[in-house]
Amino acid sequence: MIDTPPTEEEKVQIRVRLQALEVEHHDLDDVIGRLVVDPTQDRLQLQRLKKRKLLLKDQIQRLRARLIPDIIA
Repeated sequence: MIDTPPTEEEKVQIRVRLQALEVEHHDLDDVIGRLVVDPTQDRLQLQRLKKRKLLLKDQIQRLRARLIPDIIA
């Protein structure tokens, strides 16, 4: 299956979405960092936040891959 390269409009949309995901990922990183040092925090909640952060990382990587054109060897 050959993916067609994104149009310029799609690239703009991808960049906007990418920026929003990166901000959310960074914010989660800060929250997780603060919760890890507090032993009274709910471990289940911390685990959910970490899982969400990994999901965001995967989405960010997929969007970045869409912006980089495939090089035919």
